[in-house]
Amino acid sequence: METFIKGYLSVADYIPTDGSRDVADDLQKLIDTNPQKTLFFPDGEYVISRPILTPANPVHAVSLKLSTFAIIKPSNNWNSDEAMIRFGASEPFNDIKTAGSYYGIEGGVIDCLGIAKAVSIDSGRETFIRCLSIKNAVVGIYVKRGANSGSSDSDIRDVNIVGNGSKDSIGVLVEGLDNTFSYMRIAGVHKGFVLRSPGNYIRNVHVLYSFRGECESEEVYSTACAFYDLCENNWYDNCYSDQFAIGFYSNSRRRIYNNCFSYWYAPRGDKEIAYYCDGKFNSIIRSATVALREDVKEASFLVCTEDGGNGIIENPIFEEERSKSKQYKDYVTGKILR
Repeated sequence: METFIKGYLSVADYIPTDGSRDVADDLQKLIDTNPQKTLFFPDGEYVISRPILTPANPVHAVSLKLSTFAIIKPSNNWNSDEAMIRFGASEPFNDIKTAGSYYGIEGGVIDCLGIAKAVSIDSGRETFIRCLSIKNAVVGIYVKRGANSGSSDSDIRDVNIVGNGSKDSIGVLVEGLDNTFSYMRIAGVHKGFVLRSPGNYIRNVHVLYSFRGECESEEVYSTACAFYDLCENNWYDNCYSDQFAIGFYSNSRRRIYNNCFSYWYAPRGDKEIAYYCDGKFNSIIRSATVALREDVKEASFLVCTEDGGNGIIENPIFEEERSKSKQYKDYVTGKILR
């Protein structure tokens, strides 16, 4: 008997839930033939050999709802460079007026087995990702350039991501504008967040450098960064860099950091830099908490590659004597600190 109640369609009525075979084609057919429905995945394992695409056109859009222990995995012959689940990848569209424009994924687990990317947002607007657990990913979430003049307007929250421990691993890669990321935990990656677009709000995100795979190498660790921001006008609130060689990387353009943390609770390498600016310092840092270790050669609150800039640092909080001895005006003017 088909489970079809108030817009929910149980995929267990059409495909096996024990991981016994590839269900990629079956899932794609269910998506393509059930517009404006929510596909429910009961507990179990779902193996796919190729990316699953959802439409951005709200008339045909679907959402995916996974039970807590429903697990989507790649097959052994996975060879795609695209993410396992690609939202808005079919029928690119820019429409928030039509019912069905707000869609996404909620719940469950995507286990990339160290070989795949997990989820991408390819097109559309206002896509949501929430209460999702991503494991062993090359890239956890990839937000591509959005349909609204580059704006993707996605909302991503309550997500935990564990990377595959490689030097190319990234927790979240952002190329679309105007997204909100909140209440996230990220570990097992070389870079936690990589931002190539402006207008993003990152709140209550904890990125932990865990030493596994290639990330155990001292050479790889020296370039590890929690928040790697290559654009401008991004806002950070209560974000936490834990054990990364560089906490917050920026360039000469402005971004705002409020109540952010950079901690090193154990020795790891020769470098501990809370904020690194490639150029003149023009950002705003408010109430930053930094704990640098005494036994590290290169430990700095702020390192800039150029003197000058109009950046502002307000109420820095230090938990190590060497940091406290720095001159406050040096931080404000963006002096090169070592």
